[in-house]
Amino acid sequence: MRESPTLSCVVPCLNEQANLAILLPELLAVLAAQDGVSEIIVVDDGSTDGTPELMRHWVCLHPEIVYLRLSRNFGKEAALTAGIEAARGDAVICLDADMQHPPDMIPAMLARWRDGVQMVYAVRASRHDETRLKRLGTRVFYALMHGAGGLRVPANAGDFRLMDRAVVDALKQLPERDRFMKGLFAWVGFESEAISYMPPERLHGVSRFRPLKLLGFAIDGLTAFTTWPLRLISLVGACLSLVAFLYGLFIIITHLLFGDPVRGWATLISVILFFSGVNLMSLGVVGEYVSRIFTEVKARPIYLVRETVGQGLALAGGPTRPAAPPMPDGVAGHASGPAPNDASDQGDAHAQAGRPASGDLPGHAPGIGGGPP
Repeated sequence: MRESPTLSCVVPCLNEQANLAILLPELLAVLAAQDGVSEIIVVDDGSTDGTPELMRHWVCLHPEIVYLRLSRNFGKEAALTAGIEAARGDAVICLDADMQHPPDMIPAMLARWRDGVQMVYAVRASRHDETRLKRLGTRVFYALMHGAGGLRVPANAGDFRLMDRAVVDALKQLPERDRFMKGLFAWVGFESEAISYMPPERLHGVSRFRPLKLLGFAIDGLTAFTTWPLRLISLVGACLSLVAFLYGLFIIITHLLFGDPVRGWATLISVILFFSGVNLMSLGVVGEYVSRIFTEVKARPIYLVRETVGQGLALAGGPTRPAAPPMPDGVAGHASGPAPNDASDQGDAHAQAGRPASGDLPGHAPGIGGGPP
């Protein structure tokens, strides 16, 4: 590893204005204490609060901050992908903006990275603060993911992790549109190590991952990295066909030997309804996979960038920075620091084009990330 490596921090956010006003000073202080040059990439996934005004203010004060504003809400997985593709550092750290991923864990991650570990990920020490239903759902999900030779996704690990440049470059080669980042992190492999932590309480706002959304997220992960649901319905179909054949044979023999009347209308309707339900369930499972084929075949970009402000690691000196715009009303905390060099603002050009310029996302593969080729 280099003695003075470059470091990128990727922070996806959605309506996190209040939390960002607290996170950014802490993150800047932690990064300033490390060797080498760093950047912070804040990816705005379609916020409707004062996040854009707040971030423009911070970018004017700190040239190491880059603000990527997506054209709409594409989802956290897409926002995380946008930040990873824009990151230029030798090591890339992903963390949420809700203050539940403590920045003071970054030095420990960097220490393990300098020792040669290529991916260091944070694992929850306990889930006692969650509801019993959510804990049960989590256990079932990881059991299904690991079953039948599926991908080994580390249990209780989230997006809070440090990745070597080799890991980042590998992730950028993966073109799928339905992205389950926890699965992709595990799929690329590399030498990985877990660090245990207990996430603090969210400071402002509420989590947007409601039960139904979490269920959809779990289905995305299962269908993206396992095929056992398809094999399961094939097995269930074979078993039911055998049972139906044996039952039909039993009725025929009973009728021929004893002259018993064939079962009546109630039995027939019950059997029909049962098998109709099984057929519809099987079609639904197949439909989940077909819908993902449909999404991939369209080959639409994962995200579109509306505005890019800041230079990050691209900063190499320049004219004096203009005065910072006033802080938006109602924002807790304040942005402090020198106003050294000019931050680039390509927002207007990107808004007109509906996609990021080629220089915005280094290493970006056309048609895979921020915009159409």
